[in-house]
Amino acid sequence: MKNRSKQAIRILIVDDHDMLREGLASFLRAYADLKMVGEAASGSEAIRLCREIKPDIVLMDLMMPEMDGVSAIQLIHQELPDIRFIALSSFSDDTLVKSALRAGATGYLLKNVPAARLAEAIRAAYAGLPILSPEITLSLSETAVAPATPAGNELTPREEEVLNLMSAGLSNAEIGLHLKISTYTVKNHVSSILVKMGVARRTEAVSKALQQKK
Repeated sequence: MKNRSKQAIRILIVDDHDMLREGLASFLRAYADLKMVGEAASGSEAIRLCREIKPDIVLMDLMMPEMDGVSAIQLIHQELPDIRFIALSSFSDDTLVKSALRAGATGYLLKNVPAARLAEAIRAAYAGLPILSPEITLSLSETAVAPATPAGNELTPREEEVLNLMSAGLSNAEIGLHLKISTYTVKNHVSSILVKMGVARRTEAVSKALQQKK
């Protein structure tokens, strides 16, 4: 496992559109803690570069010729599990979202995401926290399907703390104050808990946790 210290987060950009790659590269230059270390125009090229440079984060387009992003994520994740992926797409189709998450993506964002939000998502993914665009979270909740991941479903000690406080009826803001972490971080922990427990809503997670304690 990599030592995830406060060094710049090394990022590989994968997209078959030159202008989008250039735009993302320009965005990364605005943040001292984010560093682009490579770019690829296809899934197969992404696999090669991941083997060579081993980035921390891959921003992966899903719709590409030769090899699509989902297939590339799955292959890279199996070989290099320390690399984290954020799927970037113009589509919020539930099937595509779930396919990317099952393949190994840590997050899924729409390409119209604001720069500041993308920077936050990269930092969160680097910390191992799942990130979804609000539109996607709403869509998955409406269909009562939580995204699946290839990782194990054991909650971390911090997630156990958050779940216990959720079960006690505390809001995200109250949990943040209690644990001395930001509300944004609490939201990421809650998202991870929902994914691991296979539920779509926090009320379902609390209900399931209480049933397991009986």
